[in-house]
Amino acid sequence: MSKNSAVGDRPAIEAYGLVKVYGENRALDGIDLTVRRGQVFGFLGPNGAGKTTTIRILATLTRPDGGTARVLGHDVIGERDAIRARVAVTGQFAALDEDLTGYENLTVLGRLHGLSRAAGRQRADDLLAAFDLTGAAGRPVGGYSGGTRRRLDIAASLIVTPDLLFLDEPTTGLDPRSRTHVWELVRQIAAAGTTVLLTTQYLEEADQLAEQIVVIDRGRIVAEGTSAQLKSRVGSGTLHVRLLDGEQRPQAQQVLAGALNGTVRLAADPLALSMLLATPAAATDVARLVGHAMNRLADAGIGVAEVALGQPSLDEAFLALTGHPAGPTTIDHQDVNA
Repeated sequence: MSKNSAVGDRPAIEAYGLVKVYGENRALDGIDLTVRRGQVFGFLGPNGAGKTTTIRILATLTRPDGGTARVLGHDVIGERDAIRARVAVTGQFAALDEDLTGYENLTVLGRLHGLSRAAGRQRADDLLAAFDLTGAAGRPVGGYSGGTRRRLDIAASLIVTPDLLFLDEPTTGLDPRSRTHVWELVRQIAAAGTTVLLTTQYLEEADQLAEQIVVIDRGRIVAEGTSAQLKSRVGSGTLHVRLLDGEQRPQAQQVLAGALNGTVRLAADPLALSMLLATPAAATDVARLVGHAMNRLADAGIGVAEVALGQPSLDEAFLALTGHPAGPTTIDHQDVNA
């Protein structure tokens, strides 16, 4: 086997024992990470967990204080230029020139990346068509909607097609329709062979896109697996209850917590509550637990309109694994193809 073929067979990312310290803060405390080529890999964690620091090390923007990492077969310390030639980083906020049109932004980036004038124009045309931006190409970016800006920002990261794309919070602030559009773009990018490392505060996004997910908290990996595997780790199901009278919700919360020995969460719906059944059990055991809880509510004179048992959501799994809700993250926007 040739050296090049051996490198091509390696994972996109291999990190072992990564450590990064800022003063007294140990931002990373021994991170091991393996990302297979050609997949969308979800990297989740609460604010301050270490996601940004990890990405900055892998993108060669920050040096680790301990451990080793190879990206696309190259060492992040000794072979930075080789990595930067093959990866791109798209941050949470679009880094575009608002005074230029969408077409001008892409052609300027093409020239900066070494494309000839003709090749840069052709690449801009191809990306505008692929991202459904041709109609907006002649307008200044300052007048774009959030969804249109986001699509152009991702397109800009693909001027020179990267082997690895670090994609941070790709749909923050977008409406549901634009979010769905960006999801489809991410799927297309991965299907074309680019590995995508995705950080997001929308856990539904990771559920939809990521083949494999890592959860990081306080600088350490706390869980890894597919979305289904992470959900199964934290419980057999989630009990959803909707009351007849919203004024009884505080009392119902206490009754359910006592009946099922756990934490009951209040939903956005003022009539609704939910509770993770944290101990995996057989279907008959789950039915017995739910029946017991309903009897306790009835004994307390609390009317129930609806009751349902569903699979734990990724949000609930995340909260159970970290003790924190998901939150927004940011990394500096730097396309490091150059």
